[in-house]
Amino acid sequence: MLFKPYFVDVLLPIPLERQFTYCITEEEAHFLKKGMRVAVPFGKSKIYTGIVYQVHENEPQAYEAKDIYQILDDAPVLTETQLKHWEWLANYYMCSLGEVLRAAFPSVFLLESETIVLANPDFSDVETLSADAYLIYEALQRHSQITISQVVNILSKKNIFPILKGMIDMEAISLKEEIYEQYQPKMVAYIRLAKQWEDKEKLQELLGLLSRSEKQRTLVMHYFMLKAKESSPIKKKDLLTSSGISTSVCKGLENKGVFEVYELQTDRVSFGEASQSIPELSNEQQTAFKEIKATFSQTDVCLFHGVTGSGKTEIYAHLIQEVINKGEQVLFLVPEIALTTQLIIRLQRFFGDDLSVYHSKYSQNERAEVWNHILKGSDKAKIILGTRSATLLPFQNLGLIIVDEEHESSYKQFDPAPRYNARDAAIVLAKLHKTQVVLGSATPSLESFYNTKNGKYGLVNLDRRFGQVQMPKIHLVDIKEKHKKKRMTGHFSDTLLTAIKEALELKEQVILFQNRRGFAPLIECGTCGVTPQCPNCDVSLTEHKYKHELRCHYCGYHRAIPLQCDACGSAELSSKGFGTEQIEQELLNLFPDKNIGRLDLDTTRGKYGYAKIIDAFQHGEIDILVGTQMLSKGLDFSNVTLVGVLNADNMLNFPDFRAHERSFQMLTQVSGRAGRSQKQGQVLIQTFNPYHQILQQVTTNSYEQMYHEQITDRRNFYYPPYFRLIQITLKHKDFNLLNEGSEWLGKSLKNSFGKNLLGPTAPSVARVRNLYIKQIMIKIPPKQSVPATKDYIKKVRTMFESIGRYRAIRMNIDVDAY
Repeated sequence: MLFKPYFVDVLLPIPLERQFTYCITEEEAHFLKKGMRVAVPFGKSKIYTGIVYQVHENEPQAYEAKDIYQILDDAPVLTETQLKHWEWLANYYMCSLGEVLRAAFPSVFLLESETIVLANPDFSDVETLSADAYLIYEALQRHSQITISQVVNILSKKNIFPILKGMIDMEAISLKEEIYEQYQPKMVAYIRLAKQWEDKEKLQELLGLLSRSEKQRTLVMHYFMLKAKESSPIKKKDLLTSSGISTSVCKGLENKGVFEVYELQTDRVSFGEASQSIPELSNEQQTAFKEIKATFSQTDVCLFHGVTGSGKTEIYAHLIQEVINKGEQVLFLVPEIALTTQLIIRLQRFFGDDLSVYHSKYSQNERAEVWNHILKGSDKAKIILGTRSATLLPFQNLGLIIVDEEHESSYKQFDPAPRYNARDAAIVLAKLHKTQVVLGSATPSLESFYNTKNGKYGLVNLDRRFGQVQMPKIHLVDIKEKHKKKRMTGHFSDTLLTAIKEALELKEQVILFQNRRGFAPLIECGTCGVTPQCPNCDVSLTEHKYKHELRCHYCGYHRAIPLQCDACGSAELSSKGFGTEQIEQELLNLFPDKNIGRLDLDTTRGKYGYAKIIDAFQHGEIDILVGTQMLSKGLDFSNVTLVGVLNADNMLNFPDFRAHERSFQMLTQVSGRAGRSQKQGQVLIQTFNPYHQILQQVTTNSYEQMYHEQITDRRNFYYPPYFRLIQITLKHKDFNLLNEGSEWLGKSLKNSFGKNLLGPTAPSVARVRNLYIKQIMIKIPPKQSVPATKDYIKKVRTMFESIGRYRAIRMNIDVDAY
């Protein structure tokens, strides 16, 4: 009887458009299931963690299948539905499935290989070894094996591979790859009394035994005190903290057999018990709640258009409660980590430990724990609150998806692949799970609102704030006029300064919005007009006064602020423009007795950076908070009565077809932070052009008017939602080669797309990290097949990459590039 070989297709986290086939035994073939992890050799020496995609009996034709290295799981770590969702992402956004796997999987699940150095027991020619080689040989005499990282420490140098290669050639050592699991569950040490001392009669005997050691006796008494207070197991750390006695005393009791220490696995993040019930809905909220549920009988996607401060979160909480009562999971998506800070507090009060949080500021181990809870359908993962990456999790029983602030551009991933939009991915995920989606926003995206007009989505409106709170009064301040009349103090008009003073006198808080971080966008020489540029990118360096440096916001290059011009040596250097740091500095000079806070990327780098600033503002420790767009999204501060926008014009004049829509959304959202309690709020928007149509629409909150104007422009100029967009970006360090390659690609695509192809052109920042950039935009008309268009682009890309000269040009394809 012939031996029948079995094979497994393995999905690897690499950007190649196919799976790789490996050879397995019959027992492995019966054991392996789709979604399990396996460690497999790839190339000459690499070991990768891959995902089992398919077990079959078809031998690969192009290469000889290697054996798998190791099976890493007893059960799948992915679900079938999740893999289908990933396949849709890879197909729709024109990337490889391996890139989706790399983006979705917590990196601690992707086992890494560590090279092990082994001694050859037959080697005796020690005299021929160099000094460094002898140190390695000596270490191997004391240890049976050492790792590459240990060799680096022994020699105190990084370039160790030539030394190792020389020792291999002399047959003094050999190397092998050892793979190791990165994920480590958190273990907590608990303490208990040894069984022989548990009887009450034994207590006196025990205290007698410890009569000579006062500290040991005290520690035992403390143990009994804690035991009397609570029935749950006692943590060793808690016992030592409450008694104030050192670890060595406890160790002595363990050695005497009085105490036993044991470890239990515990979660790194825990939210405790729910502390209050979900508040009753107002009549308007109740109506909206019923309308959302009624909409779900007609369509699976409901756009919930509720003005800022209308109490959308309370309605979400009631929807969540109904779903988790049925034993199903809820995914709650937010665009920014800053938003999770307040939402965690609010949802934790209602749902306690039913809540899990998933975003990039959590450690890899914390994310791995959330992944495992969701996969097992644990009680700790009934509600998952997260940013865009949370759409890629292994949901078992999804009952509802809520996408809050659905209009936000933060839902779109631009680099690296997959370049997906989490809102659209969530709608597809809901379809796969046969469930519903609520898209919530005070300023919906034009695409979503357009879908309600043509019957694709349901629409529910809530146009009154909760508790009869009035919408804020919005005023435009003409700073061109103020500059003429000398009524500006720094970047503040007299109108804004008076309003700030009045609010502070009434012990109210103020938010100031400037959508640019740093001190100033550039510094300029007053003599020759030269500005310091980034050596790696085509941008001027941003001034950061606090760190006394100039910094590039594209590549991170930084240098000290120069004392004189690099070009002419003049000392006349002046700052041009302004960012949040400069506004903060001006406020400190204007209001020296007030606490000024700043919320931008520079002040929120740590894990709890957002939470610290938002908490301080919430508790009244900050009087004026200056910030970028992080401030504009869904945050709720009851004591804020004034919002000031320092310059509305730089958003309106941005070179992008969505600039006007985004400006309306940003200004409306930031205005919505004002007057969220009983007192009506006030919003002052400083601008050089107060008669601009968008600014007028913001003051009257005319979303529909803005929508009709913008949608007409989109139709006339062939932009979404009427036309689809695919953007191709080419990058290379050789400017001439990039030009030549982009022209070739442009001509090849123009044959098929004609006038619907724009470019190749250089973007506004034409060089980043020493790579020159060219872009090609393809517009797809409504009746043109999108899959056929993508297939044609793939064919042209294959032809482009087959030309040897162009192979080094990096090509990125971005579907729905907005």
